[in-house]
Amino acid sequence: MEKWKVLNSEYTYKSPFGNLRKDTCEMSDGTVIEDYYVNEYADWVNAVVLTKDKKIVLVKQYRHPGNGFYLEVPAGKIEEGESYEEAIRREVCEETGYISEQKLILLGEFMVNPATQTNKVISYLMTDAVHMHEQNLDETEVLDVKHYPFESIEAMIRNKEITQLFTVTAYHLAKNYLSKS
Repeated sequence: MEKWKVLNSEYTYKSPFGNLRKDTCEMSDGTVIEDYYVNEYADWVNAVVLTKDKKIVLVKQYRHPGNGFYLEVPAGKIEEGESYEEAIRREVCEETGYISEQKLILLGEFMVNPATQTNKVISYLMTDAVHMHEQNLDETEVLDVKHYPFESIEAMIRNKEITQLFTVTAYHLAKNYLSKS
């Protein structure tokens, strides 16, 4: 098995949210795929944020493509010149007002959907978070900050109160990490 060879690549659409690229690729057996569409997105970061009293900080927001309200861990995309850690600290502070002086714990780095997308999500655990700031949201963000006992999240996932995949994944990674520390 070998990587495909890109014979041609052109953008069909570009926007601040992401780009759509059309590639012509040749497989290792010589088969040519004329129209392979690739969604280019910036990498995303998210964090399981735990307060000093072991509550998890989630945000509830409307998601238009999902046509509903979702409970999620704080998250966002990397801005130019930021490290992943700087990005998640900024996103957590902007969305929730929480900060932490503790070292962030990297839970994992995963491709979102390598069949069609170029980006990955980098998940962290932030511990001993304290509320120090007011929210500083983008003009299109409306977020309610929620707090739950960490132990209640698994039941919330089972009961479909939490259905956002990156939140479910980050929670399970954090739970696994905490069970071994």
